[in-house]
Amino acid sequence: MAKEDFYKLLSINKNASEAEIKKSYRRLAMKYHPDRNTKSPEAAEKKFKEIKEAYEILSDAKKRSAYDQFGHSGVDGSMGGGHGAGAEGFGDIFGDVFGDIFGGAGGRQQSHVQRGSDLRYNLELSLEDAVAGTDTKIRVPILSSCGDCHGSGAKKGSSPVNCSTCSGIGQVRMQQGFFSVQQACPTCHGSGKQIKNPCRKCHGQGRVQETKTLSVKIPAGVDTGDRIRLANEGEAGERGAPSGDLYVQIEVKEHTIFTREEANLYCEVPISFPTACLGGNIEVPTLDGKVKLKIPAETQTGKLFRLRGKGVKPVRGGALGDLLCRVQIETPVKLTKEQKDLVEQFSNSLTGGGIQHSPQEHSWTHGVKNFFDKLTG
Repeated sequence: MAKEDFYKLLSINKNASEAEIKKSYRRLAMKYHPDRNTKSPEAAEKKFKEIKEAYEILSDAKKRSAYDQFGHSGVDGSMGGGHGAGAEGFGDIFGDVFGDIFGGAGGRQQSHVQRGSDLRYNLELSLEDAVAGTDTKIRVPILSSCGDCHGSGAKKGSSPVNCSTCSGIGQVRMQQGFFSVQQACPTCHGSGKQIKNPCRKCHGQGRVQETKTLSVKIPAGVDTGDRIRLANEGEAGERGAPSGDLYVQIEVKEHTIFTREEANLYCEVPISFPTACLGGNIEVPTLDGKVKLKIPAETQTGKLFRLRGKGVKPVRGGALGDLLCRVQIETPVKLTKEQKDLVEQFSNSLTGGGIQHSPQEHSWTHGVKNFFDKLTG
């Protein structure tokens, strides 16, 4: 029976590139996988063989040239048993198609460099340092590259050798029927190397536990939740692999006076009853020092006063924030009898005359009356 044209088998034209040939081959191999064609596994396996033969010819420049010139007769002797391959040939296809998905080597040696883990360090800052920025030092317990073996894990004067089980590939192939599955080598755990003479300091691990002191520059304007990346300051990689990164997580401590909301700062400012009534000047704190704040007469408790430019400059840019001072009127305590008499005289003087001296109390009382009227209406 005449063989089907290889280009037709792979559903490509004669000008197809290597990438197009491989893409079509992988797609068809997935399509005709016997595990996905359980109703007719024998037919699927036969189709696999044909697809594999076509791919092996067209993916090789010399074989493809001979096929283009002479057809099947030009390549009949080049397959080396591929045309009659049984379950083993199918296993090769399985490895080629799924090798990249499951990390398989497909018979080719791979790089098994394991980058070190990233680490996180929680750093508490005062509000002042977070707003102004600062330089600080931190001590981090970390797995660092061994200084004696320079991360190789091998004793001085020796080197790791190729694994005797996987021959340095890092993976082994297990054959079960016509299925071929690749997995990490159990001897070298995927590294492809064995250490015959381990380093005495790190016991062949290539890394040692130590505490490292690092300098960290904190930019002005950071806030809780921000983090600073220190490249290559995380855990050392295995057997000389690159180190991970260290992330410094910022946590701003509560302040006794100020609270922060994005770029603005807030503070509570107590004022005396006479100052609230008559007005006056008071001193309020800022992160830059004290400033004067003018309190107008008849100020009510809870009134917000804005001091522009006395807040925070955000670390990611933007306008400088403000300081908002909320005044709280203090009620005098521990009054003498004379003072109580004076307060009573003052209170009596506020009644009558048709003037509302307590506007908030009047509006609140009016609102309560309307509420009950609606309930009983």
